Formats: sequence, C-alpha cells, structure tokens
Amino acid sequence: MRLALGLAYDGTGTPGWQTQSSGGALQDLLERSLSQLAGHPVDTVCAGRTDAGVHAIAQVVHFDTLAERPLNAWVRGVNARLPERVAVQWSRPVPDDFHARFSARARTYVYLIRCAEAPHPLWRDRAGRVHRPLDADAMREAAAALMGEHDFSAFRSSQCQAATPVRTLSRLDIERRGEFVVLTITANAFLHHMVRNLVGALVHVGIGRRPVAWMGELLAARRRALGAPTFSPAGLYLAGVEYDAAFGLPRPTTDPLAPWAAGSGAVGAPR
Repeated sequence: MRLALGLAYDGTGTPGWQTQSSGGALQDLLERSLSQLAGHPVDTVCAGRTDAGVHAIAQVVHFDTLAERPLNAWVRGVNARLPERVAVQWSRPVPDDFHARFSARARTYVYLIRCAEAPHPLWRDRAGRVHRPLDADAMREAAAALMGEHDFSAFRSSQCQAATPVRTLSRLDIERRGEFVVLTITANAFLHHMVRNLVGALVHVGIGRRPVAWMGELLAARRRALGAPTFSPAGLYLAGVEYDAAFGLPRPTTDPLAPWAAGSGAVGAPR
C-alpha cells in the first residue's frame, strides 16, 4: 500500500530534509519513526528537499508499506516517535502511481521578512530581517519581470543539480502586513536556493540599492555572480504543494503568520 503524509516542521538547527550520514536530517527522523511503526524499513520520497534552516507548513511525502494500520496511526503513532520539531498533519492512501515529487503540479514557498531596527528573539529563526524600510511597491514592480517561463540561471546555486534552469513562475505576491513583508512564490518547480536568491535580489530593490529595471536585466544576464547575496533560510517556508484533485489530498493553509494574527488582522511577534 502506498500512503501520502502531510508534514510540518521547524527546520531550525537541522541539516535540512535530505538524509545525512549523521542520521539527523528530517528524512532520517521520519523514516526511523515510520519503520518502527510499520515493523519494516521504510523509505520516503518528498515533494521538495528543503535546505538547512528552512521550515515547512505543508511538506508532502509518500512511502510504501506492507503493514496494515489504522489510518490515524500514521499520524498519532508516527508523531509519538518524532521529536517535537516535526509532526505529521494528515495521512491518506494514494494510488501506486502517485509520486510526491513527480505528481506535483506546483509548489508554493512563503518568505517572511521582518522590517525592524532591532532583532526579536522569538522571530530569530523564523523570519529574515531587514533593518531598513522596504519599498514593497518597487519590489512588486520588479517582480513582474520574473513571471512566466524563464531561464533562472541568475538565481541558481552553483551546487544546483537540476537538468535545466528553466522554470515557470505563476505567482509572486508581495504583501505588507504590519512589520512584515510577506512574499508568496509559486512555480512548477524550483532550483537550488532559487527562492532565497530571488528574495535577496528583491530586497536590494526594496531598499533602493538597485532600480526596478535591474531585476529584468539580471534575469536576462543569466549570471548568478551579478545577483544579490543569498538571503537567510530563517524566513523560508515550504507552504503548499499542488496535486490533481483526484488524489484527494488536503489543502492546508499557506500562511505562516496565521497563528499570530490578531482578530483585527494586525500582525505582531509570536505570543
């Protein structure tokens, strides 16, 4: 039987998703828990291999098992064996042709930027920080050049192993919410460090270091060396993975600020 799981995790202090020889990666933690519950070794495949320090609201994985367990055991039983930084949110049986990575139509990442002169201890590992005001309107205007299908080599890590740098960006929203600027980015797939490099470039425009037109010029140049530094992983969240509705998978919230938002819509530090 093939099962899909939805995961949320705090990536702070972890080496990221992909299995490590140390056994401390998020994939290692999950597979140990699943194997203990199933009574046999379990291998998982994820929708997006997040890097060290990156969080997830809606990671999706699949695995195959011979074990027959109640469906809620793959939530409660697995969570009982996991550290508190990672938790299964739901489990669903899926067809044998479902693949967490290759069946995904699109992925959405959210990046939180906190605009404040002083750091806040409760946001230290959960939001990037800019100590100068950001011009969100200029950032939106610059972001328009990125929409659609492009060669994103200018935003690609030198360690990226993707076969092609061409990706299709279908959404790049930039919203000011209190002291935060929230970037929501959806694409069919992402290159290594692509989101953090996009954020770094947009911040350069937002603080006035680069003009709006620079974003299109950088994209056309296809040279990573001409771009801005890679932004911090602290504010990056894998916030959604889109699949065909026929698979019947839940569609969770893609808003990492939702737990902290007051009834009036104002946003402040975690309470």
